[in-house]
Amino acid sequence: MMQTPLKRVKGLGSAKSGTEHFWMQRLTAIALLPLGIWFVYSLLVLIGTEHAGVVEWMRHPVNGTLLALLAGAVFYHSKLGIQVVIEDYVHTEWLKFTSLILNNFLHVLLGVAAVISVLRVAFGG
Repeated sequence: MMQTPLKRVKGLGSAKSGTEHFWMQRLTAIALLPLGIWFVYSLLVLIGTEHAGVVEWMRHPVNGTLLALLAGAVFYHSKLGIQVVIEDYVHTEWLKFTSLILNNFLHVLLGVAAVISVLRVAFGG
């Protein structure tokens, strides 16, 4: 089925980006495996640690960097997955368009908030 240029711009039709979307989902899933294992291990190690100890742990450059990467990967992977669900199961065009915009907006907002939070703690803000 041919799509108009407007549909391509809105992201509601074939814009030949399916392969990139597919690979980005796989790439973020692969990145989340070691990051997730590291995060669970870190949480287990931090059990019983006081607030100041957790803050000190977050201020370590490796931990702060990995936390920021984890947050970015989680929100990007989630955005891609929810986008697929919306595209596949929401059939009313205006609702699909609105849902995709909200999906993008909320994931960017939450992802940026998470990374900023990590950076504020890491840099003592």
